Amino acid sequence: MAGSYRMCVCFTRKFKVTEAGPPPDVNEAFFKYTDGGTHMSAEQLRLFLVEVQGDDGVSIADAEKILDQVLQKMHHIAKFTRRTLTLDDFHHYLFSADLNPPIGDQVHQDMTKPLSHYFIYTGHNSYLTGNQLSSDCSDVPIIKALKRGVRVIELDIWPNSTKDNVDVLHGRTLTAPVELIRCLKSIKEYAFSSSPYPVIITLEDHLTPDLQVKVAQMINETFGDMLYCPECECLEEFPSPEELKHRIIISTKPPKEYRNAESGKEKGNKSRKDKDSDDDTWGKEPMDLVSDQEDGDVSNSYTSEDSDGESQQPGVSAYKYLIAIHAGKPKGGLKEALKVDPNKVRRLSLSEQALEKASENHGMDVIRFTQKNILRVYPKGTRFNSSNYKPLIGWTHGAQMVAFNMQGYGRYLWLMNGMFRSNGGCGFVKKPDFLMKGGPHGEVFNPKTKFPVKKSLKVKVYMGDGWHLDFKPTHFDSYSPPDFYTRVGIAGVPDDAIMKRTKIKEDNWTPVWDEEFIFQLTVPELALLRVEVHEYDMSEKDDFAGQTCLPVSELRPGIRAVPLFDRKGEKLNSSRLLMRFEFVQD
Repeated sequence: MAGSYRMCVCFTRKFKVTEAGPPPDVNEAFFKYTDGGTHMSAEQLRLFLVEVQGDDGVSIADAEKILDQVLQKMHHIAKFTRRTLTLDDFHHYLFSADLNPPIGDQVHQDMTKPLSHYFIYTGHNSYLTGNQLSSDCSDVPIIKALKRGVRVIELDIWPNSTKDNVDVLHGRTLTAPVELIRCLKSIKEYAFSSSPYPVIITLEDHLTPDLQVKVAQMINETFGDMLYCPECECLEEFPSPEELKHRIIISTKPPKEYRNAESGKEKGNKSRKDKDSDDDTWGKEPMDLVSDQEDGDVSNSYTSEDSDGESQQPGVSAYKYLIAIHAGKPKGGLKEALKVDPNKVRRLSLSEQALEKASENHGMDVIRFTQKNILRVYPKGTRFNSSNYKPLIGWTHGAQMVAFNMQGYGRYLWLMNGMFRSNGGCGFVKKPDFLMKGGPHGEVFNPKTKFPVKKSLKVKVYMGDGWHLDFKPTHFDSYSPPDFYTRVGIAGVPDDAIMKRTKIKEDNWTPVWDEEFIFQLTVPELALLRVEVHEYDMSEKDDFAGQTCLPVSELRPGIRAVPLFDRKGEKLNSSRLLMRFEFVQD
């Protein structure tokens, strides 16, 4: 492929995209395992896979299968005439994101522990197509999230304009509603398109009792046997993802709590103008919650007569029966809210600011709470543009549901996507053991502790390719081929977080950097490898050319092809890097 770049009115410069040859390490490996020969046999490939790539247990049959795949892709006919790889074939194999990815695609963690033992891929306001104030509500972003592997879908449910049915919308904003039944049907259809593990629907409920009855009927009729309804009203321990395969779980506050809260509101606080979400109440006064602060989740359409007890609305018990994960309003301040009840488990929601304050003042209480209960963290109310926050604070404190605006994008969302590439992308990632263990005197992991370096990760960035297939010749520069550089670093606990960068390679669609970086990790279990490619621009902001984020604990050692993604997290068709990963125990 050749690209023409205009220099001035008189003439243009032409650049041909030439494929870069294998880097020195690839040449060296090929000649080492072929004993200086020109072709690599299946047995020689198998030895390379075991010794360099760390793929223990690779059989000769596995190596032959890879060999056949490479030959078929490269030569089509040659596979019938020879069963060996040339140096170019070998390089092509190593640089293939399909054949030689940086992490595995299989579920490999223990899935038999209670739900509280896992980080769960969680969406916030999952029905919004764009910003939080005026975008449309739709089932399309819900479908997209489920296809990506998201396991927690949030729906805000409100009476429709005629008060006889239920809509999903962001309350007291200009967002156009979508019918609840449409969202439920789409969840049913796409819930398990990417993962067999359960989907949790968190409901932010603003309904009258008669509409709660209607919702119970809708949910039952839509999901039927897929619905998980516990036999007892309050669980002592959550079931496991394995037990809940192909099940739908409802999480919200039981209706009686809503009515009691509303009763107090009607009697003593009619002029309250806070935003509707109980979550935002948390965000405003995280250290000073008291029992007379009502849940903002309560519908303003209630009257105090509605709250005299369940006997008035016997049908509401059908709604209450559907709720498997109870979200409860704590009585008292944050310290009280984080107390662990030995007889029942529940879900607690904190805003991002409330979590930050809680982590400062009650960090170990938060971790103790999350060993058995579920903590949901959600974006602060001022993130009108659907931006996100740093997820590491939540994960470091054991929060299972770090809820993100999946319709937004940016570096924090890249980290979220990276974390949930773990464990085969199934949407559930086992929390590190240190977040689940308690000492003999009730002591738990303290995130404020300074830890020694546990292991070092060596990362070598060899080269990149594929941009000329994904972008127009003048996308990065109207006058010449791009000047690429790569940023590589770690997101994790504060002591591990760092970014480094390669040199700039000028005028080249297939840049070769061949640079190595070493990262010392104190908590490798929570570390994510960040990779970004940019195109240097002398006069303006550098252009973005792709990114990925990979869980360090899942990295496969050796020489790997690393696919790149766009700003929104969609995989680029061809753009990729050739990198090497090596762990050194400290």
